[in-house]
Amino acid sequence: MSDKKDLLNNLKIDRNAPPSEEPMTPLSRYGILGAISVAIVIGWLFFTGEEPVEVTTFTVKEINQNDTSASSILDASGYVVARRRATVSSKMTGKVMEVFVEEGMYVEKGQLLAQLDDSTLVADLNYSLSQLNEAKRVYNRTKELAKDQLASQASLDAAEAALEGFDALADVRKQMVADMKILAPFSGVVVYKAAQPGEMISPVSAGGGFTKTGICTIVDMDSLEVEVDVNEAFINRVIAGQPAVANLNAYPKWDIPAKVIAIIPTADRNKATVKVRIALLEKDERVLPDMGARVSFLRKVEKVEKQDKKEGVMIPLNAVGEINNASYVLIVSNGKLKLSEVVVADETSNYARVTSGLATGSKVVARFDYELEDNQKVTIN
Repeated sequence: MSDKKDLLNNLKIDRNAPPSEEPMTPLSRYGILGAISVAIVIGWLFFTGEEPVEVTTFTVKEINQNDTSASSILDASGYVVARRRATVSSKMTGKVMEVFVEEGMYVEKGQLLAQLDDSTLVADLNYSLSQLNEAKRVYNRTKELAKDQLASQASLDAAEAALEGFDALADVRKQMVADMKILAPFSGVVVYKAAQPGEMISPVSAGGGFTKTGICTIVDMDSLEVEVDVNEAFINRVIAGQPAVANLNAYPKWDIPAKVIAIIPTADRNKATVKVRIALLEKDERVLPDMGARVSFLRKVEKVEKQDKKEGVMIPLNAVGEINNASYVLIVSNGKLKLSEVVVADETSNYARVTSGLATGSKVVARFDYELEDNQKVTIN
């Protein structure tokens, strides 16, 4: 029994016992309360802070009234082609010793592209030159003897003919040696390298062997143009010299001024199309051969005389919102929205002409959102 009482006494709390630790000082309490307050404020700012809203904008444009304008009457697709494109080869079969070009390299007209093995031809040339020298000596001796009536005119004529023959043969051998140097036929960019040192090259196909038919392919970038296929039912809308606008598939927002060069006078019976050549009036290194392109053929519209000029700027109709019978737009400036009242003079199915409240070059939200607020943070997508 005494053991049980002792156990029960151990479970009792002694109210009169002194505290085991010293009480917290007021300074410590204030420090802990301050830290808790700072944590609460930071948490509130983190969870309730305003996150930027992503919006699509439109740059305000001024309404221009030019002397002439143009409208698209026909669209067609095609590819960028080069009028001057050549796979450079040799005049005869030979072994490639050196290739001095790589893809992407610009070469000038007459620049050395490759060197073929000319050792045999050089030996033949030296032999021809020695024969030529001997023919000159024979001709000179015969000529001197003919002066003294010691050689006949026939012998002199034969010596002269032999001299002319060996001279012509030496010229042929010189040309053959020169042909072992492959030169650029025109200035351009190397787009494909076909041969390597040690390979055989021939101007004709080797019938499935290992002989190459070219050294490299050169493209004259200044001769780039666009070829499109126009449906034969609409070819009457296209004429030579007609203005056009070309858009590359790689850069769809880049309008390249162009014009029609010529209409190829033949039709493709399988596709029922006619090929049209388009000149690019703006040269740029971004235009590359075989790129896909879309061409809009334009029709000039002369300006009507004494036409009243319209003032104001043009914005999408969806960018205008109605609040209390007034028109407003959301202007994006320095990453924030500004609700601005505007005056809309007239509207079309897609655009609105604003005469007050907007300046050219301003950025407005392309579609007015009533949930957006003034001075709200936004990002442009």
